[in-house]
Amino acid sequence: MSINWFPGHMHKARKEIAEVMPQVDIIIEMLDARIPFSSENPLVPELRGDTPVIKVLNKADLADPAVTALWVERFEQEKGIKAIPISQQNPEQIKALLQLCNQMLPERNLDIRGARAMIMGIPNVGKSTIINTLAGRIIAKTGNEAGVTKIQQRIKLDNNVILTDTPGFLWPKLSPASCGYRLAVTGAIKDTAFDYADIAIFAADYLLKAYPQQVMARYQLKEQPENDVALLDALGERRGCMRKGGVVDLQKAGSILITELRAGLFGPVSLETPDMVTEELQNAKLEEAIRAAEKAEREKVRQQKAKKKYR
Repeated sequence: MSINWFPGHMHKARKEIAEVMPQVDIIIEMLDARIPFSSENPLVPELRGDTPVIKVLNKADLADPAVTALWVERFEQEKGIKAIPISQQNPEQIKALLQLCNQMLPERNLDIRGARAMIMGIPNVGKSTIINTLAGRIIAKTGNEAGVTKIQQRIKLDNNVILTDTPGFLWPKLSPASCGYRLAVTGAIKDTAFDYADIAIFAADYLLKAYPQQVMARYQLKEQPENDVALLDALGERRGCMRKGGVVDLQKAGSILITELRAGLFGPVSLETPDMVTEELQNAKLEEAIRAAEKAEREKVRQQKAKKKYR
């Protein structure tokens, strides 16, 4: 199963961002520190040219700090990119963004018109909360639901920075497919676009492999469950998620797992690493090549049959 969510306002937002991008001095790209690759906008490398980018790994308090450090190192290998982990609970970290904007634009005369920054990010990445902290007042509507901001707006900030806020949006095709699952797990995709049991099985499988001790501690398990479904069964039994006949309701158990994972109740957890993503991209490229070859072969057979038919 693949997960995609692309409402109409997101298509409009994509077009508007493409139009404004050439006028921008610096881009502030909000990422979810738990899924830095999956939350990275493919439009940025496509349109930015040599415009500097600050990749803000938000919700760093929820992510594994060792993995976050690997992502910062990877991002900063590219010229013109600075990556910084921040937490919404630390306003001073957020306010330091304004100073960093000016530091990354030392050669430009910005005294008259100010630095023109654009902030962008996926839905529910915490962009609105960051903007309100930077502005020192409530400007952007916040919420735990994906897709709160739907229109562009310009905001005058301290340090002579003019910020263009853009609606959070995803892209029509989420690839590799695991990106869609991770976006759903972290709340970037509306709950109506996926099945809780489906993404909970995905999350449970990953947690058992990457953070087994934290899972066992959270649910007070004496032994590690054999697989993802066994974990959801153990969780369901402990939380009373039972159906008639003594069967665990995977939807309810899955909802509990995802809710607690989003809230950070397992402790700091990262859902992807640079090495993992590199392998996924290689596998996706190979699978795409195989599909293309199979399609070409089917077309070849079809054309051969057509020739025989009309001889």
